[in-house]
Amino acid sequence: MRPVSTSRLETFSDGVFAIAATLLILNVHVDGPHLGHALARAWPSYAAYGVSFVTIGIMWANHHGVFSQIDKVDRTFLMINVFFLMAVAFVPFPTVLVAEHVRDAGLQAAALAYGFTLTVTAVLYSLLWFYAMSGRRLLRHDADPRVVSGITRSFLPGPWIYLTSTLLAFWRPVVSIVLFAAIAAFYMLESAVFGRRQTATE
Repeated sequence: MRPVSTSRLETFSDGVFAIAATLLILNVHVDGPHLGHALARAWPSYAAYGVSFVTIGIMWANHHGVFSQIDKVDRTFLMINVFFLMAVAFVPFPTVLVAEHVRDAGLQAAALAYGFTLTVTAVLYSLLWFYAMSGRRLLRHDADPRVVSGITRSFLPGPWIYLTSTLLAFWRPVVSIVLFAAIAAFYMLESAVFGRRQTATE
């Protein structure tokens, strides 16, 4: 397959991100005769929804940043992106598990499912970028080396951070869940800072 433009792939990817983010809210529900009490007790669903929505949102924003440096795609890149999007679309499932089991003994299994999902997603995301930038295989001819270097640095720790947080669930699942929320907050801040720097260099 000859390298082709990125437009159709970007459109398809945006659709998957949008669907995955939308599915999160469909899993937020309340039960019980007293609505006020039920709404208060549903806080795990709100928290899980917020963390996962921000995580997917950051992935989407970074995906846009990656494609701003890519000129064309080949079949290998397409397939890596398909598997990456498959992992993104799976995120709502472990999100529900965490929300439903945060108060009981099932939290460990839920945290492990959530963590391994994000770890696999981070690995595939890194693979996507490193395949594209290796030897400038798919990059634009005018891709800014500083931006390319910045994206590379931001991707390097991701899989390891998620894996470490996931493995903590074997001992302290609550700490693991808190770390996932902290990671989302960190990447949101990092993405905002990096975005301002990138705009300033253009």
